[in-house]
Amino acid sequence: MLRYVTIFLLTITSSVPSAAADVKIFAALVLQDALGRIGADFSRDSGHTADIAYSTVGAIRQRLAAGERADVVVLTSEAIEALDHAGTLVAGSRMPVAATRTGVAIREGAAAPAIATIEQFRAALLAARSVAYTDPKTGGAFGTYFAAELERMGIAQAVNAKAVLRRGSHEIVASVAKGEAELGITFVSTIVSTKGVKVAGPLPPPLLALEPFSAGILRDSTSRDAAAAFVRALRAPAVQAIWTTMGFEAATP
Repeated sequence: MLRYVTIFLLTITSSVPSAAADVKIFAALVLQDALGRIGADFSRDSGHTADIAYSTVGAIRQRLAAGERADVVVLTSEAIEALDHAGTLVAGSRMPVAATRTGVAIREGAAAPAIATIEQFRAALLAARSVAYTDPKTGGAFGTYFAAELERMGIAQAVNAKAVLRRGSHEIVASVAKGEAELGITFVSTIVSTKGVKVAGPLPPPLLALEPFSAGILRDSTSRDAAAAFVRALRAPAVQAIWTTMGFEAATP
């Protein structure tokens, strides 16, 4: 599969140099720390301009469904696969780029609760003064998932009575740093890149341990050569250090 993707990308970026272009990118909020740096380097080195708009996965899918134009999407791999199957992406352009662990954020200096097992995690959620996670109504993929898991654990009503609902991982960790929430349930990549908070631990099995992200070129892109160059840049050896510094696990080139 990866060999096919590589051939595809080489094919649509022919030997004839493409003119400088603006590449419009829709990306999941959790990726902004890493993509901000990658996009800036890409714009500097390629001559193209990476114009990245961040939002929740659900909101981005709604914008695409409403006909808003873009060249590249970088979302959860599940969302990218769905777009691919719906024919929204250029065939063969889907490519994994990075992944992040899911975990619990606590304020710097606070004692970490025991969360190694699902029973301990459930008890920690019930004992916490307040719990921050992504508001499912904003279209955040992980927020929707976690809300369903609270129902499955039978504690949705108790946790939601003291929930601090936010729009994405950056707002979640900010609420923990400010003392507005005792626990924040979100992506480890955002926790480690934010001052004033630390990782209490990963979510225990059988909860989601790893969230992979992929990129794809939109079928209606008007800058396919530049879009393909940007997707290649997301997996270039030179950017792997950016992914890892920002708490992600980079896909192998």
